[in-house]
Amino acid sequence: MIKTDVSNIYPFIPAADIAAMESEIKAAHELLESGKGEGRDFLGWLKLPENYDREEYARIQKSAAKIKGDSQALIVIGIGGSYLGARAAVEFLKSPNYNLKKKDTPDIFFSGCNISASATEELIELIGDRDWSINVISKSGTTTEPAIAFRVFKNLLEKKYGKEGAKGRIYATTDAARGALKNLSDEEGYETFVVPDNIGGRFSVLSAVGILPMAVAGIDLDAVMAGALEAMNVFAEKSMENPVWQYVAARNLCYRSGKNIEILAAYEPSFRFMAEWWKQLYGESEGKDGKGIFPASVDFTADLHSMGQYIQDGERTLFETVVNVVNPDGKIVIEATPDDVDGLNFLAGKDMHFVNEQATRGVVLAHIDGGVPNIILNLDKIDEKNYGALVYFFELACGISGYVLGVNPFNQPGVEAYKKNMFALLGKPGYEELGKELSARLK
Repeated sequence: MIKTDVSNIYPFIPAADIAAMESEIKAAHELLESGKGEGRDFLGWLKLPENYDREEYARIQKSAAKIKGDSQALIVIGIGGSYLGARAAVEFLKSPNYNLKKKDTPDIFFSGCNISASATEELIELIGDRDWSINVISKSGTTTEPAIAFRVFKNLLEKKYGKEGAKGRIYATTDAARGALKNLSDEEGYETFVVPDNIGGRFSVLSAVGILPMAVAGIDLDAVMAGALEAMNVFAEKSMENPVWQYVAARNLCYRSGKNIEILAAYEPSFRFMAEWWKQLYGESEGKDGKGIFPASVDFTADLHSMGQYIQDGERTLFETVVNVVNPDGKIVIEATPDDVDGLNFLAGKDMHFVNEQATRGVVLAHIDGGVPNIILNLDKIDEKNYGALVYFFELACGISGYVLGVNPFNQPGVEAYKKNMFALLGKPGYEELGKELSARLK
C-alpha cells in the first residue's frame, strides 16, 4: 500500500496548515462520493474495483488467452487514456524492455498515439511475418490518430488472413451501443468490450480499456483489482490520517504558496510510463479555468544530469512528488577492483539498491535546501497489487484535488480547440470557412 510523507514541505509550509485543510478536503471527498459535484456523470471509476462487470472480465481473460495462443504480437491502437494506462502497467510490472525479453506472451506494440508515417512504417517492419492481432480502443471510432492507424493495420490484417480470418483477430474496446467503431464491429463480427459511459478515458485503465492488454502481457488481473479494492476501502477514511488526503493537502498548499509546477520523480526506470499516465490524469483534470498545477515528470537518477540543475537552482515555482519503491526487485552487489581506478571501492560489498536509496535521500535534502518542497509516496514494492492501489490512489486524489481547486476534474473542454483547427486544415467537410481563415493566418 502507499504511505504519504509530507514532512519535507514543512520548511516551506507550517505543519498546522496541513491540519487546517481537513474540513476543506472532507467536503471535497464527500462531494465526490455523493455524486452531486460537477462531472457527476463520470464517477464510475470510484467504485469500479468492486462493481466491475464480471462477465466482461471473464470474456477479456478468454480473449487474452486466445491472443496468447494464436498471436506473437498484439497491436494496441489508442491515444491518451486509451493506451497510457495499459502501457504503464506493462512497463511497470513487466519491464520497459518487455518486447525484448524471453517470454511466453506476445510482444505488445502501441499505435494510434501519433500521426508519424515513419513510426507506423517501422512498426509494420517489426511485426514482419509473425501472427498478430489488434486491440483497437476508441469510444467513437473517429478520433483521428487511432482511426488512421486502425485503417492501416486492419487493411494489413485482412491482406494477411482474409476478411474472415482477420475479424477473429480484431478486438474492439468501444461504446456499448453507438459510434462508428461499434457499428463496424457489429457489422464485421469483432469481439467487443465496453468503454464505460460513466468513466472518462484518463480514469479508465482498470476497465476493459486497460485490462485486455494487461492480460495479454501475463499480468495477474485478479491481483490488480484486489489492490485497487483494498485501496478503495482504506482510502475511504475521512481524516488527515488518510494518505490520499495528505497528498491532496500538501500539493494544494504548495500551489497556493506559488509552487504551480509539480514534478513527479521516481528512481526506477520502469516508472516512466506511470508518470506519463499521471501527467494526463492531472493535466487534463486540473488544467482549466485559468487554474491548475502543471504536471511534469523526471526519471532519476538519469535526469539529475539533465534537469537537475534547473530543479536545484532555477525559478522557484515547483515542488516534487517522489514515488519511492521501498523494496524493489534485483540484487546487484558492487565488487572491489584491484586498481580502484574509479575510486568506488568504498562501495564494495554494498548492494546497488543501497546506493540508489542514499541517492534518493541525498537528492531530497539537496532540493529542499534549494527551495523545492518534497512529498514522498512510499510504495512497498512493484507488483500487481501495488499497481492497482497506486492507480486508485492517484485517481481518488485527483478527483478530490480538483474539487479543492474549484474546477470540474472530469471534463476537458480545452482539447477541442486543436481538433477544430486540425480538421479545418485537413479539409474536413463542414470546416471550410475555418480552413480558409486559418490558411490565411499561416501564409
